[in-house]
Amino acid sequence: MTEDDRRARAVTEAVAERRDLVNAAIDEDLPLAHPERLYEASRYLLEAGGKRLRPAVVLLVAEALSDVEPLSEDYRRFPTLSGEEIDLLKAAVSIEVIQSFTLIHDDIMDDDDLRRGVPAVHRAYDLETAILAGDTLYSKAFEIMLGTGAPPERAIKAIEALATTCTKICEGQALDVSFEGREDVGISEYMEMIELKTAVLYGAAASVPGIVLGADDETVSALCGYGLDVGRAFQIQDDVLDLTVASDRLGKQRGSDLVEGKRTLITLHATDQGVDVDGLVDAGSVETVTEADIDRAVAELEAAGSIDFARERASSLVERGKARLEVVPENEPRDLLCDLADYLIERGY
Repeated sequence: MTEDDRRARAVTEAVAERRDLVNAAIDEDLPLAHPERLYEASRYLLEAGGKRLRPAVVLLVAEALSDVEPLSEDYRRFPTLSGEEIDLLKAAVSIEVIQSFTLIHDDIMDDDDLRRGVPAVHRAYDLETAILAGDTLYSKAFEIMLGTGAPPERAIKAIEALATTCTKICEGQALDVSFEGREDVGISEYMEMIELKTAVLYGAAASVPGIVLGADDETVSALCGYGLDVGRAFQIQDDVLDLTVASDRLGKQRGSDLVEGKRTLITLHATDQGVDVDGLVDAGSVETVTEADIDRAVAELEAAGSIDFARERASSLVERGKARLEVVPENEPRDLLCDLADYLIERGY
């Protein structure tokens, strides 16, 4: 086994171990309640799977800051830097609940049929229930975050960070929607959009544990920067995977973003290279597009250097993000955070 293989295995095992703990905490912190159909719909995507990458970041950052052994025995009573005890799992669950809320509403807006290999919430239930489920998750996330037991000043800052994050996610979604009717979207605009729509939740995942544990402002800011950088890299890698991974592994049609005419770093770069991106496949034909159609489109994008361009940008962001972790102690959790950043751009579903 090579060193890269060893590191990849270590980070996947670390995420899996924390995923199990977060899944159990979701059952405790977001139980089924009355009316049951609403809460079943709210929990539907949470129960459908997911890597739980963001809550894993929450837990690993806390471990790195507190310089404790990986996989703390009791995240419900996690020691702060000044001696209090915090329910860190509530912070992790809150972040994951916000992620699920955004997925439900994204699928409604995009009228997508599948998510995580199962019918989207508005398909499995109905549109009205799906909207309410997303709204329920949004409000529950703040309720759960309030239960960390952090001192009032820190609790308020954590809630403020979560609220600001949610506002930015909506701003990013609005930008994404606005791009659909434009032919002149630039790469800098796209990078702004993915920072708001995707990366800010990673920024919250990395900074909120610093806030509730009592880290100084410089450390919290650096941790947020780590999350923003690796979050942008994560979205760029998602754009690459949408074109390069088989549909059955993606859980949706390969190349669907391209077919639907969505702007990505890959297509924007290709346009700058003179490629007629809109002519690569028949727009709007996700149901009828074939693997051969996508293969031909990907070949043109590769010839233009656009997929390599995206991969290089993602790699650069990850390296910058890892450098920001110098503010926390040198320990195994920090190493795992660096390895997790690499994993986000090396994963292949």
